[in-house]
Amino acid sequence: MSTEMIDQATIDRILDAAQIYDVVSDFVTLRKRGVNYVGLCPFHDDKTPSFYVSPAKGLCKCFACGKGGNAVHFIMEHEQLSYPDALRFLAKKYGIEIKERELTGEEKAAQSERESLFVVNQWANDYFRRTLRQTEEGRNIGMAYFRNRGFRDDIIEKFQLGYCTESHDAMSKEAISKGYKEEYLVKTGLCYETDDHRLRDRFWGRVIFPVHTLSGKVVAFGGRVLAAATKGVKVKYVNSPESEIYHKSNELYGMYQAKQTIIKQDRCYLVEGYTDVISMHQSGVENVVASSGTALTTQQIRLIRRFTNNLTVLYDGDAAGIKASLRGIDMLLEEGMNIKVCLLPDGDDPDSYARKHNSTEFQAFIKEHETDFIRFKTNLLMEDAGQDPIRRAELIGNIVQSISVIPEAIVRDVYIKECAQLLHVEDRLLVSEVAKRREKEAERKAEQRERERHRNTSGTQPTDSPQVQEDNLAAPTADNLPSEAHPATLHSEDPSTPTPVTAETRDNYTSFIPQEDKEGQEFYRYERLILQMVVRYGERVMYNVADEEGKEIPITVIEFVVADLQRDDLAFHNPLHRQMMAEAAAHLHDEGFRAEHYFLTHPDSVISRLSTELISDRYQLSKYHYKNQKIVTDEERLYELVPLLTTNFKYAIVGEELKHMMRALQDPKVVQDETQCNAIMQRYSELREIQGIMAKRLGDRVVLSL
Repeated sequence: MSTEMIDQATIDRILDAAQIYDVVSDFVTLRKRGVNYVGLCPFHDDKTPSFYVSPAKGLCKCFACGKGGNAVHFIMEHEQLSYPDALRFLAKKYGIEIKERELTGEEKAAQSERESLFVVNQWANDYFRRTLRQTEEGRNIGMAYFRNRGFRDDIIEKFQLGYCTESHDAMSKEAISKGYKEEYLVKTGLCYETDDHRLRDRFWGRVIFPVHTLSGKVVAFGGRVLAAATKGVKVKYVNSPESEIYHKSNELYGMYQAKQTIIKQDRCYLVEGYTDVISMHQSGVENVVASSGTALTTQQIRLIRRFTNNLTVLYDGDAAGIKASLRGIDMLLEEGMNIKVCLLPDGDDPDSYARKHNSTEFQAFIKEHETDFIRFKTNLLMEDAGQDPIRRAELIGNIVQSISVIPEAIVRDVYIKECAQLLHVEDRLLVSEVAKRREKEAERKAEQRERERHRNTSGTQPTDSPQVQEDNLAAPTADNLPSEAHPATLHSEDPSTPTPVTAETRDNYTSFIPQEDKEGQEFYRYERLILQMVVRYGERVMYNVADEEGKEIPITVIEFVVADLQRDDLAFHNPLHRQMMAEAAAHLHDEGFRAEHYFLTHPDSVISRLSTELISDRYQLSKYHYKNQKIVTDEERLYELVPLLTTNFKYAIVGEELKHMMRALQDPKVVQDETQCNAIMQRYSELREIQGIMAKRLGDRVVLSL
């Protein structure tokens, strides 16, 4: 269900009712410290209290791991819920009725079907669990199997294990007798229809392993064959087919049970099968998930990344299986994960090893024997290649490919040096090969972005070149405030008549500055400070200007920032910041619009979380003493602070852009392309002129950090 379906008035009621102390104290023991409360952080293994709750601000924050936010963000993080589900969680806590917008006929049908599929799955899960414990066949066959595996009763309950009888249609008959539709039994994959139109249970004669979503809903099942009960059946495991609610590429077995421990220990163990996960939990190692025998997907990797960047893959020593999984681990590297590999002793898999050892022994073994993935892969392939020069050359290419996908430059450099020693080759050779592959991949992505940009901007007119005049750097006036400002219109030709700003944006921003590693650059710091002013004070009037008739027109923070950046054909570098700026301009003239409230209650949890960070130190803003000793806050001096921030930002981003344009002009491919080269040189000349004017205007002034 999308966040748009919850009425905004209801969201406001929930946020008003959700007192941060009440919400957090349900999960954390808090002690009063001054005007705040403090306790052990629930998101990492906290030894001394570092998790602070401020009732006055309605915020919480851990000063060790950095996690926190408002009440909704806390519930999202702690319970691993989506933004709308966190709102529903709080609404239930405070007895608030959720009012949602009227759904279309198609939405109602889709929503009804999804809910029906989940209901059927939950009934089936309860049926399998009852069958395991309350029927003679379940106890004699299913429970006997679990006992033989050494599973305790509490572990069987924790993972909601079950059993389906040998009868081919016992479950389907009971489901239909209870009023569940045959259509949904088939769509969930619990049953299938034979050629003669009879309904048959998919999991007959098997022990059952339910698969849960992050929030605990049963989304699918895995059934393991028991040879004594199902003679002649060759397939060991049967799994639910893809359905409206189940996409195996999005799910990891055990994530629901493991998520909190993964967060606290900041590490996830990856294994292959259901029993590996269950046995490790029973031994006390709970931060473990399984790919269920399938190749890792990007969606599964990003699911793990929601909880930790640190992953250890446990292998049972099967060389063929290890080599088959190498491609998936390259995908992990590409997503920026810190990957380690641990080989278990010969003859053991995670299941069998966990049954022989407790948590302390298991984790001690992993810590002693795990190695980083690049070293592991290099050693593995070197053994395979031997002294064959052709195979060694292939090995180098394989290792180079793995290193080239790593996004962090420092990590790549460390691995290059280490692999050069292991492979007995010069590191400059590896550097060159990695650079070639990254350049080739960057070109591929650039071509793809260009194709998308052309598709998105076909039919639009190019923007005019900026006028480079010193008066353009002055604060906007009624005369120089543009009638059409990117990314949204501010005023009509008659400045006394505000033109409604549309929410439509065409993000045509192009830059030579790379997206990665931008957070540490000077322009990015100013960019964030400007956005901070927009979120805090966006609708506030900075000053008034007079039009030709002498009528005063108020200029708000949002209007000033949009116009000031557009005047020099500049924009924020971060796409999320650009989106927020566009939305601020689009909704500025909405009745009752307040930027802070709009962004804090934004349906996109990424935006609302960033907004919380931007306002969280409101009561620690810098204050300045003037000659009369009066303390002047930032809000009182918006008229000078905001223009100073935008000018510093423009000066910094222009300088960074020029630096990267110079690098582009040194590229032989660019030099050989006369059209591209001339366009860059023209823009370079324009930016140099703008830079000179900005430098003159800035003089010796230095912006004061918030």
